[in-house]
Amino acid sequence: MAPPGIKLVQKVSSTRTFGRLAPHVIPALDRAVHRLTRGKVLLSAQMLPGVILCVRGAKSGIERRTPLACMPEGERGTWLLIGSNFGRPGHPAWTANLLAHPDAEINWRGADVAVTARLLRGSEREEAWVAALKFWPPYAAYQRRVEREIRLFRLERR
Repeated sequence: MAPPGIKLVQKVSSTRTFGRLAPHVIPALDRAVHRLTRGKVLLSAQMLPGVILCVRGAKSGIERRTPLACMPEGERGTWLLIGSNFGRPGHPAWTANLLAHPDAEINWRGADVAVTARLLRGSEREEAWVAALKFWPPYAAYQRRVEREIRLFRLERR
């Protein structure tokens, strides 16, 4: 059973207004709370599981730390990252970073984990997309708003 209020949060997060505002507010809050709690709390993870992705920039080579919602794949011991960008037109920068530098690190529940990211394609992507929509239905609204195909990455422990 879903936590109380989850349907309301899903409805709100499917809106265009949320898509415009959230990218400016949620990551900044997540970074601040994560830093203040020394990695113990990720604010957005109160609704969805989350990680801090640490990956080198595609062009700069500088390490980038990005708080992201994720879908843990418990039976696999992997994580799915969905490059929805809150339904905005362009791919989020972190997806280009993972394409250029697939060896990365995540902070998962306060622990640093070395991972390798793999862009999902074909039937593997389709299967993961169906699971992602069951996990968080607003992803469907995000996909309807954009012409690009939302990138899905599977993170596996190194």
